[in-house]
Amino acid sequence: MAAQWTRRELIRQALSASAGAALLPVGLAGCRRSSGTVAEAAQAQRGGVKESLFYERLGNRRVRCGLCPRECEVGDRERGFCGVRENRGGTYQTLVYGQVASLNLDPIEKKPFFHYRPGSAAFSIGTAGCNFNCKDCQNWEVSQVRPEQVPNPTVLMPDEVVATAKRYHAPVIAYTYTEPVVFYEYMLDTARAGAQQGVMSVMVSNGYIKAEPMRRLLHVLGAVKIDLKGITERFYRDYCAGTLQPVLDTIKLVHQSRAWLELVYLVVPTVNDDDQTIRQVCRWVRDNVGASVPLHFSRFFPYYQLTNLPPTPVDTLKRCYETGREAGLKYVYVGNIPDTEMASTYCPNCHRCLVARRNFEVTANEIRGGKCRFCAAAIPGVW
Repeated sequence: MAAQWTRRELIRQALSASAGAALLPVGLAGCRRSSGTVAEAAQAQRGGVKESLFYERLGNRRVRCGLCPRECEVGDRERGFCGVRENRGGTYQTLVYGQVASLNLDPIEKKPFFHYRPGSAAFSIGTAGCNFNCKDCQNWEVSQVRPEQVPNPTVLMPDEVVATAKRYHAPVIAYTYTEPVVFYEYMLDTARAGAQQGVMSVMVSNGYIKAEPMRRLLHVLGAVKIDLKGITERFYRDYCAGTLQPVLDTIKLVHQSRAWLELVYLVVPTVNDDDQTIRQVCRWVRDNVGASVPLHFSRFFPYYQLTNLPPTPVDTLKRCYETGREAGLKYVYVGNIPDTEMASTYCPNCHRCLVARRNFEVTANEIRGGKCRFCAAAIPGVW
């Protein structure tokens, strides 16, 4: 008999679940040589190997990855920056197909998505690996490791992911916890399988992906949440080991598609929380993707390489919230604090509270047919 989850049980499960398994961290700088035939045989036995979709052969058994803006050039038996793609004799392979390192049944508000199917359960999965190395990563024990360092991964093929989501009455599959770009083929096949059975897919991403793979993926995604981690190239270089412009380009690309878009900005004390930076972020969002795209300011907690910093003060988050509203953004939220007011959705026309939230729980929803119940103003989203 299929398991039945009440909304309260789902919230309790999400609040108690850890972000990921306890794994051994490794450095992720440049291309890295694999551990040889032993690791290769183990991966093949577990079914995690599949040819990558986006790469080109350069000759002499070298390849260039075409999935993310790094465009790693990888020699035979070496891996790209993400650590989960390996060149085997001139064929570039993903090593994490179906190899789930973290999974849970979460409220969709935890991703966070506030304007996409509020109150829904999201069957959430992620593999090892990431194409960033963020100093503040809260899931570093999973994102900053190689596939062979994941103890006993859960093997789930795309059709099994869909079947599991349906079993637990989750209308949404979320690709999250680490960076879905690095398990692109697995995500794409699972999203396609889900769409065929009426189960939608959402992507929780850093947005560091090239345009062609993202366009293909957008055909089968219902929503995308992108972490805008900063607003300068220097920040992305120093704190993420990446670059800003490709992320901005992806945000625009998603906004132009049929998929719903939400943005998150993690507010890190003394790093990206000054007034000028917050105003710049809000204005960029307003001027490039519009005032109706939800922007979530999220509280930082000390993780990974920034354990020397304190959690974001609540007063700082309130200031960010007010700055966003002053910039003309219609849907500004604050996350990772138990505040009902700044986590709720208000009608920009009559200013009534439409969707009230407490932690990850929707306590009231006054949106009817995509409109405010009180004044009939249209509220953007997938309700």
